[in-house]
Amino acid sequence: MLRKFALRVLLNFLGLWAAAELMTGSIRYDDKLLVLVIAALIFSIVNAIIRPLVVLLSLPAIVLTLGLFTLVINAFMLFLVTKIYPSFHLRSFWTAVVATIIIWIVNYLLTELLEPKRAKPI
Repeated sequence: MLRKFALRVLLNFLGLWAAAELMTGSIRYDDKLLVLVIAALIFSIVNAIIRPLVVLLSLPAIVLTLGLFTLVINAFMLFLVTKIYPSFHLRSFWTAVVATIIIWIVNYLLTELLEPKRAKPI
């Protein structure tokens, strides 16, 4: 379980780094990797603790938008990280939305590469 959490932190770090590099000027972290590591750790903790409750409370909106509201929830979680850890700063909420999309893509691609495939029963 700890190994899986550490993998999530690593994937979130890589996603945050990719978003920061692609969105130069919109995400400020003073070019220090330690800031991104701490932000990834906080982002992972927020996603593990707060996000399930928010998803449960906003389930009607998620159903009505056919799941698209999860993008807003994830962007809010990333924006929450900026409020908890001021050294990592996003220019606006819309920056958080675009950064969330980049993080999703990086997480998806790297999860496909790093996590072992389970054999599907016939």
